[in-house]
Parts: sequence; structure tokens; C-alpha cells
Amino acid sequence: MKLKALLIDDEVNILKNLQAVIPWEELNIELIGAARNGEQALELAREQRPQLILCDIRMPVMDGIEFLGELRRFDPDAEVIMMTGYQDFSYVRSVIRYEVKDYILKPIDYEELAETIRRLADAVRERSLERSSLQQEWKQMLHLVYEKALYDRIADLDGSAGGPLFKLGELQEEHLAFAMMLVDVADYSKRERFWDDKERKLWNFAINNILQENLAAFGVSYSVIQVRSGEWSVLIERSAPDLFEREQGLAWAEALRQAVWSYLKLRIRVALHPAEVTLRQLSKTYKSLQRSLYLSPAAYEGVIVSERARGSFDTSQQLWDTIEEMVTGLKRCDRRRTETALKELNESFRSLPENSFERVAPIVHYLCIHLLREMREMEVMTRDEETEIWRQIDRHQGIRETLLVVNRLVDQSIESVMKKKTSDVLMLSAKDYIERNLSAELSIDILAEYLGISGSYFSLLFKQHFGETFVEYVTKQRMEMARSLLALSDKSVTQVGQMVGYAERRYFTRVFSKYTGMLPSEYRERQQSKSGTDKPAWTNQER
Repeated sequence: MKLKALLIDDEVNILKNLQAVIPWEELNIELIGAARNGEQALELAREQRPQLILCDIRMPVMDGIEFLGELRRFDPDAEVIMMTGYQDFSYVRSVIRYEVKDYILKPIDYEELAETIRRLADAVRERSLERSSLQQEWKQMLHLVYEKALYDRIADLDGSAGGPLFKLGELQEEHLAFAMMLVDVADYSKRERFWDDKERKLWNFAINNILQENLAAFGVSYSVIQVRSGEWSVLIERSAPDLFEREQGLAWAEALRQAVWSYLKLRIRVALHPAEVTLRQLSKTYKSLQRSLYLSPAAYEGVIVSERARGSFDTSQQLWDTIEEMVTGLKRCDRRRTETALKELNESFRSLPENSFERVAPIVHYLCIHLLREMREMEVMTRDEETEIWRQIDRHQGIRETLLVVNRLVDQSIESVMKKKTSDVLMLSAKDYIERNLSAELSIDILAEYLGISGSYFSLLFKQHFGETFVEYVTKQRMEMARSLLALSDKSVTQVGQMVGYAERRYFTRVFSKYTGMLPSEYRERQQSKSGTDKPAWTNQER
């Protein structure tokens, strides 16, 4: 970081010596000017904002003490070194209130002065780094609050229907709207049955990163909200007087679809809402996009535009709404709401004529898939229980038999959700957040803020629930993800480190070596030699 310095002295020879003798280039400091009195110096200080100032005490027009008083009115941070004769030293005590960092007696010892400047420059740079780090942490926490609010709106978890939502204290709810699309892995439920937990995390992580990278390349303000495993809501901010452009939205959606295929050879389905979406409409639009993805035959062929159901789909719409009410009840741990919706669902099916069964069969099938995905997110069923449910679904039973499966699923979900303690729910949310944000800043304060509890209580719960400290757990998750990325991608070691939250390659290498006993490059070479190929599975060669 290059600093700026200003010299102030009424003696021309001293100014020339200061410019010539002090090794400014070596200290990485730029001299932005030299002034003969305080009045000239004030103009330069206002324009250039130097971080270091060398100032004489006795000068004509405006002396050093008066200059300091005026300087501190608009710049409280500049480091000041006062230069004074021995006979003036008692006079210098009057500037203590202006936070002068050091004093140099005339005649000047230039070696001593150079060392003083070096020390103060180091202090300025260190303070700047601390301030930058603090700003980044605050920015991350503010973005966290913003995305948490968006997630709550999308998942219909926001308790208050009204009330303004502010983004970074600036944008009010009525002034903020989005182009909204839903991204879902094609046949995710079938794929997930064959993925272990490590593979599931890797695929979700990889897709999330590709979405983020490509949206950043579009040059728009966006949020990627992972609503559940294998599913993301993409929100692109459209603030007035921006207008929603359907063709632009389709182009963005298709670019995301192609990018995921190019990198991962994995198909995603994308549904785009045909108009801008306000904050109050997020939950309703999210459910509409889900319906479009699951019930549109074209969802596997390209980007689809979600349209309002009409005419002959009224019955399907009613069934779908009941299903969504039931799922919302489960997610809110509301037994009465869930059971009431399940009762309405059963009554709706009993009142359907036989010739309607074929038309609503896709909705019933979706209900099973939807419930299974939600239950996985809430961790309310074992892997064996899930496998048995899939066996029943795959038998292609009639609607009545499938409805029995739905009833058993809901009953099991209700009992499991009600048994969960508040602390378990909090730690489940913490685990989910860590998994989705490995590349971002992660700290106890950030997670505690996210969950709405104190840092000390979070640390206690985390250790009790996971059997290890927060730092140990996050490090392990990052290192395991790094191992997968090194083995399966062609990303550089630096890029892999950044993707799992380490900005500096050297620090990432040190942590990885301690965790695995190998350098990242050594680990990659060993994994490639085991697989018998020099080209990782996840590459960007075709992009």
C-alpha cells in the first residue's frame, strides 16, 4: 500500500534535504507536496489527504500549532511528526491534544527520522488493513442479514406480513423488485439416491459456484439463495427506473443452464417468472416456479416461463395449494396446520371422479418427491427409511396407494419434527449455512448473528451437537471440499483455496498440508495417478 506524505517547513534547505535524504521510494511513500506555511499546507491536505505529515512548529502566516487545529477539523487520522528546535520543546506540549505521534529536534538526525517514518508508515498500513477487514466483515454480515430475509420470504418463514425490509439501510421494500428464476437439478431426487453425503455436498457446491461466477459476469446485482439441496432461487435486482426485460431474463437463464452443462455435464432445469417480482411476492412466485418445473414437459428441453394456471387446471391448482400449505405447516412445526391440510387433501382426492386421476397423477407423484426433499432438509428420516419410500413410489402404484404413502410420510414428518429440540433446529440451520457458504467469511459472530443468539451460546451448542469446536468443524469441511475439488476439477491451487474460503494461497497450503500431510499439488498428482488420468472430471476445457 503506497502512502502519501506532506512536508511543511519555512526553511527551503530543510525541505530540500527532507526530499533528498529520506528514502521515500524504499518506504513506498509518495511525496504529494511541500509547503512553506500552514495555510499552504491546509490546501494540499484537503485536496490530497496525506497519511503522513512532517510539520515545523514556527512558521509565518500560519504556524504548526494553528495548522494542526485546522487539520483535525477534517482529518483526525493523519499521522503527524512535529519538527522543532530544543528551545521550543516546552511550547510543543500545547499540541498534545492534537494527537501528534512524534517529535524530531533540530538539527535533524535524518537516520532517526527515517526510522520514525518507517515505524509510523507500518502502523498506518496495519490500521488500514484492520479497517478493511472490519469493513469486509460488516459487509458480509449485512449481506447475510439481507439474504436471510430473502430466504425467509421465499420459504414463507417470515412471521410478519408487512413491515419494511431494508437492504444495507438504503432500499425500502416498495422500491426493490427482482427478475426471479428457479434453478433445479434435473431428476435430482433420483440422483440423490445414489450420492453419498460427500458427493451431494460437492455437486451442490460446484453448481452454486458456477451460478455465482456467471451471474457476476453479467454485471448485475444478484443473490443466489439455495432454498434446499439441489434447488436455487436466483434473484436479480431491478430497482426503479429499471424495467423487466423478458428476453434478457431468458438469455441469463439459458446462459446459466449452458454453463452448468459445460462445466459439470449435469442438466439443470430453469423456470423464469414472466414479470418483475416484489418482496411480498417472493413466496408465491417461488411456489409457482416449482409447479412449472415439475409439471411442464418442456422443463427438460430449455428455459421455461412460468405462467398462471388457467381453465382445466383449476382442480390441479387447488390440490397443489393444499400440498404447499401442508409443507409450510411442516416447515413451521405447526401440527394443526399440517394435519388440516392433509385432511383437505384426502377429502379432495375422495371427491375426484375416476377420469380425473390420470390428470392429477403428476401432482401426487410430485408430492412424494417434494416431501422427501423437505424431510431430507429437516433431517427427520434415516437413509434406510428414505430408500423404502422410494421403493414404494417406484412401483407406480395407483393414486390411492400413493396417497397412503403420502399420509405415512406426513405422519412420520410431524412426529419427527415435533421431537426436535430448539437447539437441534438451530444447529441444523448452522450446518446448512456453513455448507452453503464455505467460500465466504465464516465466524462464530456471523453464525450467531444469523441464528439470532449470542456467540458464547452458539459455541456451547455447537460443541455439544457436533463434538468439536466451530473452527475445527469448518476447517474439516473446507479441507474435505478442497480435496474433492483438487481431485475432480482443473482449478488452480489458488482458485481452489479461494473457493473454500482462503484468500491467500500460502495460508491455504499450510492448512491443507497440516490436514492431509501433503501439499495441494502433491495431493492432486496422487489422485490423478490413482484414477489413471491427467485430466480431472470437472474441467472448463469446453467452455
